[in-house]
Amino acid sequence: MPAQTAQLLAHLQAGHTTTALDSVSRFRCLRLAARVKELREAGHRIETEMVRVGERKRIALYRLAR
Repeated sequence: MPAQTAQLLAHLQAGHTTTALDSVSRFRCLRLAARVKELREAGHRIETEMVRVGERKRIALYRLAR
């Protein structure tokens, strides 16, 4: 498993959530959706919630399913 993917998994397993902007600063990961896809293909259940930021913009918030 690539280092960014492993770091992301550890972060999610600790009960935290992440967004694309958060993952850039935390893991230096520019392609969060690709890392999430890798984890899902490995059998991890990751939920995506679209959250509103401002009036019009929505971003994806990822968390590990319980």
